[in-house]
Amino acid sequence: MGDVFKALSEPTRRKLLDELAERDGQTLFELCARLTMKHGLTSSRQAISQHLAVLEDAGLVEVRREGRYKFHHLNTAPLERIADRWLRRTERERP
Repeated sequence: MGDVFKALSEPTRRKLLDELAERDGQTLFELCARLTMKHGLTSSRQAISQHLAVLEDAGLVEVRREGRYKFHHLNTAPLERIADRWLRRTERERP
């Protein structure tokens, strides 16, 4: 779970997750273009790729390969486990 919090601690990674939530299954090129156009971020493709690797290690992003393309998909399961642990548990315990 620590990897999830580490991944979420960086603003660029949160923006990447926002972009995947809005439009899932994007390539690195598409994500870089959207970050530049919508958020004014001018990070290099290498930097964005490294951010995606951190998100992938945390289980928040899954990758699907088709030929020479990599498509990135949002995986909300780690966030759901966090919600179950702290938020939904307290809802079940209320009288």
